[in-house]
Amino acid sequence: MVALKIPTFTLNTGAKIPAIGLGAWMGTYGAQERAEAMVAKALKLGYRAIDTAAGYGSEAAVGRAIRGSGIPRGEIFVTTKLLSKHHSNVQEAFDKSLKELDVEYIDLYLMHWPQAEVNANSEMLEDALRHRGTSKAV
Repeated sequence: MVALKIPTFTLNTGAKIPAIGLGAWMGTYGAQERAEAMVAKALKLGYRAIDTAAGYGSEAAVGRAIRGSGIPRGEIFVTTKLLSKHHSNVQEAFDKSLKELDVEYIDLYLMHWPQAEVNANSEMLEDALRHRGTSKAV
């Protein structure tokens, strides 16, 4: 197989994100084996951006595919997302995603379906995560 050459964009944090990535939503919850196989194949093809979310039920599968790929972690850009029902428990939700993925850090952590809620905003995300060093961009 010929590996893809994918350009990158630079985020305001200086992090580089590949312009093309793979989303790990399988259309049904809990399709772990299919998600893992899909991510593993995408990584072999040259994809270096993988998008998942706590709500997809695929974080553990994505992590297994990344660890099994033999590709250095620093060469793979991992995005996952905070569920809207966890906006008031950002740190706990982030830690759970980090554990599910079983990677050293998350490159980009997003609010999935952002909604206005008391005590939940992007500043809280940033304060809770980026300053710990376990998320490269928020």
